[in-house]
Amino acid sequence: MFFLADIPEKQPALLSLIYVAGLILMALLLFASLLFLKRRRRSALEAVAPADLPREVRQRLGATSTNRGLRALRWVFMLLALAVFGFHVYWAQYAAESNERFQELSYKDLRNRRLAESTLRGWILDRTGSLEKALALYRRAPNGQIVREYTLDTEMSQLLGSDLGDPGLERSLFGIQSGAAPEAFDVLMGRDIKQQANMDVRLTIDSELQKEAVAQLRGRHGAAVVLNPQTGEVLAMYSNPSYSLREVQDPEAWIRLNANDRDRPLVNRALRGRYIPGSTFKTAVMLAAFNHGLHGQKFNCSGAGFYAERGAKPIFDSGGTGEVHGQIGMDTALEVSCNQYFAQLAIKLGPERLAEGLRQLGMTPTASPNEALTARRQPQILNTSTAPVARALSPVESTVALYPRMRPYDLGLVGFGQGYAGQMTPFQMALVAAGVANLEGKLMKPKIEYDLPPTVWAQATSPQHAAEMRRIMGLVTGGASGTATSVFAPVHAQGIITGGKTGTAEKQVPVYDPKTGEAKQVKKIERDRRGNPIREYWETLLDPEFRIDSWFLCIAPLDRPQLAIAVIVEGGGYGAKAAAPVAAALVLKARDLGLLAAPGAAPQPPPQQQTPPSGRQAQPQPSQPTGTGQQQARPTPTTRATPPARPTPGARARAGAANQANQ
Repeated sequence: MFFLADIPEKQPALLSLIYVAGLILMALLLFASLLFLKRRRRSALEAVAPADLPREVRQRLGATSTNRGLRALRWVFMLLALAVFGFHVYWAQYAAESNERFQELSYKDLRNRRLAESTLRGWILDRTGSLEKALALYRRAPNGQIVREYTLDTEMSQLLGSDLGDPGLERSLFGIQSGAAPEAFDVLMGRDIKQQANMDVRLTIDSELQKEAVAQLRGRHGAAVVLNPQTGEVLAMYSNPSYSLREVQDPEAWIRLNANDRDRPLVNRALRGRYIPGSTFKTAVMLAAFNHGLHGQKFNCSGAGFYAERGAKPIFDSGGTGEVHGQIGMDTALEVSCNQYFAQLAIKLGPERLAEGLRQLGMTPTASPNEALTARRQPQILNTSTAPVARALSPVESTVALYPRMRPYDLGLVGFGQGYAGQMTPFQMALVAAGVANLEGKLMKPKIEYDLPPTVWAQATSPQHAAEMRRIMGLVTGGASGTATSVFAPVHAQGIITGGKTGTAEKQVPVYDPKTGEAKQVKKIERDRRGNPIREYWETLLDPEFRIDSWFLCIAPLDRPQLAIAVIVEGGGYGAKAAAPVAAALVLKARDLGLLAAPGAAPQPPPQQQTPPSGRQAQPQPSQPTGTGQQQARPTPTTRATPPARPTPGARARAGAANQANQ
């Protein structure tokens, strides 16, 4: 084996290949012996036995019976071997994609951690591509060690993630999984396999806009999502409370944060928090009505309320019996946020047509209320370079219970964002705004990797309908009776015309221990008819006062939208009180950063998808939910390109870091 002495990895690679070849040969020989070996040795008893013995008796004699038993044992052995091998293949190759529990615990796999730590990771840059605004980089500590540093430690922690818990961009972009390591044949042949862990990555996140979202949500529980509706770029995404990446280097600190059920700092509320959407959901109902030709409907809003069915409670507007709008159309109904109108519109649409419209926006209609409570991940809605990145940032499904024999009253509640519509994420509501804001009526797949070409999720509506819906949403922030007109008056005064939708939702929440952050429990006793105790159990104590969440959706500027924003502030009150000012501040900050088109600029179509490189076929996209429209395929990048015009000092710094790490 002298020819393998120069590279230590070659010898185990060769032995691995020999082992696999021997295993395959043994399996082939065993299979051949079971199928083609038909010669049977005659036993002595069979030779002297009378010729007229029945066949059943002869089959029980000597070698005949023994060989039959051995063949059966061979089949049992092969089936058991295949079962064990299949079990191994599942956990090694497929569990990382299909088993959510496996994904959550993968950080405990020492093999993956050793592989990830064996090389310096690439730098993570914001959308400017500037080294001065690097989000994750290496620096030399005072003791001479090379350390990973995060310039926006708490601001980006839920997106970057740590080496504990759910994977974030750090582990999904740079974590070398065992399946991604060079194959034994590549090692044996001396091929240079370039790992993605060494590549720099440029994100679509604007670091300054991200810091503005942090500043606006400071001291409050909530989330903000900012998208570019024409390209799907995620410009900012923040969930508060957050945590420090330095702090969770200590496993005890991570366990403590994970046990805090009240603040849930480890949970990205933007992607994984599910809320009652309130009146912001009327935007999605409006889109479904436009798609089915019901946008011209007029309904009556009276002080007596709307009775969806006999015996049901009346549906009122937020002002109760004192709020009367009379016979109104959709534009007025959205401007004043009329519950009665959208309850009647949802019933007119029916569950099937409403469900079809919601699917175009990425939601998942379910056949029962219990099924709507499931929280499955939805990685297929994202535009990413690799499956690990999609899994790391995958939002939970936003579900709505819609089924054929649904009660009109329940369907009416869904129409204005209550009842069975109460499982929406802020990320999903940003997609609702983005579907209306796109100039071509398309819903673009959100992306956080800057160099990826735009990809379409669905044709949400027609360009003409999208333009009319933007005009109607403009009444919310600029109309005489708009629910957010006063908040956005300063924004409009600076020449930035916007559209939006306020939302207010009541939600009953647990009572939390102020010291530990854990939900309080009360002991309950179940008794039989005679009052005898049957069992004791603990139940979460719920606060008798409902929490009022504040929502706001925003698109800006109205003539050529470059922003689609969703903001939620838990316990913030009415939408115009807490969430709308946050969105207004983000619009102004985006203007200062040059992220908005000049007011009055002629509308332009979104960038066309890039053609796959010559000689390389486009990879198929993950399967989409039924009814999401036709998708465009894109090539899967083989390498992660370094942003253009990279300064030389960054390369020298990484080279020096590598040399120091090897000393």
